[in-house]
Amino acid sequence: MSRLLTTLAFVALVFCASGTRAQTRRPPAPPARPQTPAPKPTPPPTAAAVPVAAKTDDDCGCDAGPLPGLLATVNGVKVMSTDLSADTEQQVRELEQQVVAARKRELDLEINAKLLDAEAKRRGLSADKILADEVVNKAPRPTDAEVQAFYEQHKPQIDAQVGHPATLNEVKEDLIASMLDARQTAAAKGLADRLRAGAQVKIMATDTTPPATAAERARVLATVNGEPLTAGNVADALRPLIAQVQERIYQLRRQDLDTRINDLLLQQEAQKRQVTPDALYKTEVVARVKPVTEADAQTFYNANKASINGDYAAVKDQLMQYLTQQAEQAASGAFAAQLRRTAAVQTFLKSPVAPAYEIATDDQPVRGNQTAKVTLVEFTDFQCPSCAAAQPVLERIIGEYGDRVRLVVRDFPLTQHANAFKAAEAAEAAREQNKYWEYAALLFKQQGAGTNEKEKEAALDVAKLKEYATQLGLDRARFDAALGSARFADKVRRDQQDGLKIGLNHTPSFYVNGRITNDNAYETIKAALDAALGGGAH
Repeated sequence: MSRLLTTLAFVALVFCASGTRAQTRRPPAPPARPQTPAPKPTPPPTAAAVPVAAKTDDDCGCDAGPLPGLLATVNGVKVMSTDLSADTEQQVRELEQQVVAARKRELDLEINAKLLDAEAKRRGLSADKILADEVVNKAPRPTDAEVQAFYEQHKPQIDAQVGHPATLNEVKEDLIASMLDARQTAAAKGLADRLRAGAQVKIMATDTTPPATAAERARVLATVNGEPLTAGNVADALRPLIAQVQERIYQLRRQDLDTRINDLLLQQEAQKRQVTPDALYKTEVVARVKPVTEADAQTFYNANKASINGDYAAVKDQLMQYLTQQAEQAASGAFAAQLRRTAAVQTFLKSPVAPAYEIATDDQPVRGNQTAKVTLVEFTDFQCPSCAAAQPVLERIIGEYGDRVRLVVRDFPLTQHANAFKAAEAAEAAREQNKYWEYAALLFKQQGAGTNEKEKEAALDVAKLKEYATQLGLDRARFDAALGSARFADKVRRDQQDGLKIGLNHTPSFYVNGRITNDNAYETIKAALDAALGGGAH
């Protein structure tokens, strides 16, 4: 069930394949210092300076396992956990505190979800309909005058966040999103307060410490109109967040470790050549970077103009700096790879194991063997370019694995894609006439025919959805009636809600026997399928 105060897909921004908010209308920010050989290796902090194993007063319950003392060896030189930077471990502690905070408020969210379920049942409406009417529609988009006033009031903070004096046009879309989020949160809180006022809510315990046993999971924390909420309910709801935090912690430490390894390799190579690390870096990296010209910046600007707010003259210097840093990052990475090829490097930092979720596959489009040992579930959006790009990968997978795998597709239309939800309904209407796969393929093909976002969106409007049904020879009267009555809307919403329950925030997302894959590449999905099949090659 959807969370009231986050209001699910209607209120929370769901992100596209990049995993970030829809692009800010400003030039791309320069990347951080490359995680490759640094010109001046940073001396490792002392063990006392970095309390790697330090725990906060509250248990986040997000440990993926103990951090090994020995993280790596580089040509016989040891890299210890105490060599990780203080900044990295501070970020780790901040992430852990986010889980602690989420754990403390999760009980309230679970209570609100139950109240919303009950209210939806009482009114004979879907929970999403109530949220749309009483939260989304009651939080109007800020006017230009309101955005202008907000910008003027908070300009010092905005400039500090952006990193330079920002014009209103440069940050307008972000400000609108922030203001809209605040309004929707206030409206959601108002709805929650009204529902609580008319309900019987009894809280027995506020301690949401992670349950370690079956008995602890069964501990009742609260009752809502007589229905219990247990510590297990809270723990299960937090699984996606904890998995995301574990992965983020691993990536932070892995990046730091890679930097330490590359620093050591740089030092060792400098000693061989009898030069300083700084001199070696300048010779092998800086000197190999081709100077960025104004023509390069102009080409980049032309290719990315849709995501850059401002004319070329205004952003030229920033773009040239960004392109120079990217070029240095690429050269630095190439030199690091060269050093690693002739070095003896072992690493012992293990990535966390992704949780396996129970993802419903009943009444969904299916290809392959219905009783296969391995199920590949895709959450997709018909207006998402990355989803369209993933279709050839899926065709290749199905062709190679045959009856050893079954593919199940579920809908996850993103909120920033205006026609994606209706397109998902249309695909279900086509499935009713046994033409789902043909119709879905046509939707992705037509989406790709657009040359810009407006054309891509228009390719999935209602008139076009009906036109595609005609092209496939569907019974138009039956198809149009299903689409016009929104008969399959609840089914699409169910898919959205199930995706959000497991922490889904981008499309396409692939799950192999309930475990999410790291990316959408053929090699990644193949490796996950082979592992689920027992490691056998085909």
